[in-house]
Amino acid sequence: MYMTNQEKFSIDLLTVKKPALPLILTFGLALLSGCQTLSSLFYEETATIERPQPETIATHEFDLPDGENMVGTIAAIDTRENDALPDIARHFGLGYNDISIANSTVPPWTPAPGSRVLLPLQFIVPDSPHKGIALNLANMRLFYYPKKQPDKVYTYPVGIGRQGWNTPMGLTSIVAKDANPSWHVPESIHREHAEKGDSLPTVVGAGPDNPLGLYAMRLGVPGYLIHGTNKPYGIGMQISHGCVQLYPEDIEVLFKKATVGMPVRIIHQPYLTAWHQDMLYLEAHEPLPKWAKDKGKLKKQVIKQLHEVSAQKSVAVDWEKVERILQRSDGIPTPILMQSPDVAEISANALQLKHPGRFYDQPVIEELKDSDWSILVASFNDETQAQQLATMLNHQGPIIPARKIQKNDAYQVIAGPFKSKSEMKAAVKRIKMDFEIDSEPLKPRLTSVN
Repeated sequence: MYMTNQEKFSIDLLTVKKPALPLILTFGLALLSGCQTLSSLFYEETATIERPQPETIATHEFDLPDGENMVGTIAAIDTRENDALPDIARHFGLGYNDISIANSTVPPWTPAPGSRVLLPLQFIVPDSPHKGIALNLANMRLFYYPKKQPDKVYTYPVGIGRQGWNTPMGLTSIVAKDANPSWHVPESIHREHAEKGDSLPTVVGAGPDNPLGLYAMRLGVPGYLIHGTNKPYGIGMQISHGCVQLYPEDIEVLFKKATVGMPVRIIHQPYLTAWHQDMLYLEAHEPLPKWAKDKGKLKKQVIKQLHEVSAQKSVAVDWEKVERILQRSDGIPTPILMQSPDVAEISANALQLKHPGRFYDQPVIEELKDSDWSILVASFNDETQAQQLATMLNHQGPIIPARKIQKNDAYQVIAGPFKSKSEMKAAVKRIKMDFEIDSEPLKPRLTSVN
């Protein structure tokens, strides 16, 4: 269902060069196929060997032989100027949650050039039947098991319901598929937007303003869908009114593969285990807020499970390491037997990828011309804060083009170009709604435009 970008951001009140101007700057939520052996994954680096850097890696489609429940490869990439973690995440089939918790020391919107970013492209599939679709709310990831390819699994990051609008759990199915769907706005969302001074139409037709995107699959639970989005950078967050959202490029593929009647299991499994190539792994995620009170119980359950596996396999578990992984909850499958590598070694030996030059659908901002309308969004003393806001505006859906400009001793965030006054006024309204910023319209320098 529909979200506003305000629902994707938490508020930091910052000192800016504009009287009493609150500004949202922290993005959060208020707002190779198969696996490698341990010997190849945790190789010993030497100063005399330079390993080739591939540009691509398996991100969605993986072989899943019978009896296996872990797929993929941990990789890494170095950032360049103007990179942002959400762009890297989308390019490699990850959500905001995946890349941010695996790189907690890297600023998501303003990573320094040359920053090493870990790509957690190894996944333990949830403990559920390998049939139809399984959606694990805990790591905001969907797994699709094609009926005609029993040795395959497809996986996609998703956006799910925010607190108070939780995505329902349980077994359901796909009951209908709609291409270019219209969005019939529920009364509850009408009321929510009206309270913010925003009026929504009764029906939103197909197009860039439709929050359902280009494809929607209706579930057996009335009112809930698996659908695309016109705000792709909310994938990997709790941002919807309960529906399940995918990147536009992912929902297009899944829509074509999925069939009416296909089962859909929605579960919450924050702690996942796998026995893979004579090694026991643990993947940990922080339970969602709805299950926060059950965290202790969930930990006891996975520890009991690990005791059972270790006894069955006659192996020794490093229980101190297990506790560190549970505390860290970074979503990285980590081996937990005695003397096995920890996350630092996994990161150091991750498959290094070559930078593609430009990430998939990475925003490109047009140059401002004298004939364009523009907006002074805010002015900062701090250059990094200005760059962060500009980057966040560029990742709205649809984007609000923006850049950082130095003026005297300040750094301004200027949005534009806008080809008309009405287009500019619509952007001012969106900035007010999404960021709670009263921005200042800037007229074109040429007077011949409307």
